[in-house]
Amino acid sequence: MVHNTLPNGKSATANRTRLCKVDDVVEGNPVAVNVPGVQPLAAYRVGDEYFVTDNVCTHAYSLLTDGFQDGEMIECEVHGGTFDIRTGSATGFPCRTPLKTFDVVVADGWISVISPDSDDQ
Repeated sequence: MVHNTLPNGKSATANRTRLCKVDDVVEGNPVAVNVPGVQPLAAYRVGDEYFVTDNVCTHAYSLLTDGFQDGEMIECEVHGGTFDIRTGSATGFPCRTPLKTFDVVVADGWISVISPDSDDQ
């Protein structure tokens, strides 16, 4: 059994959802991830770290991966609102509701998240 420690200190041993290959995620070019049974997600690279958030803007229905990534910020293409990729915080008007973020596990060249229905989240 593989044990990884998440940023929140929890152990991620099971209930992972594999999203995409690490090599597919380039800084500045977020990747839309569509997994059956899971809401649309976005995978990002910031420096040497990887992050995953919901892919739909909380202000207007628009995929954030169609927007613009600048470092740790993602800008929605519809009204220009921004979010912090690392925390999900809404950082620019008109966005006020934060994005859902997910604990990321990088293993064997894949980016995974703890499954949304898991008690480990």
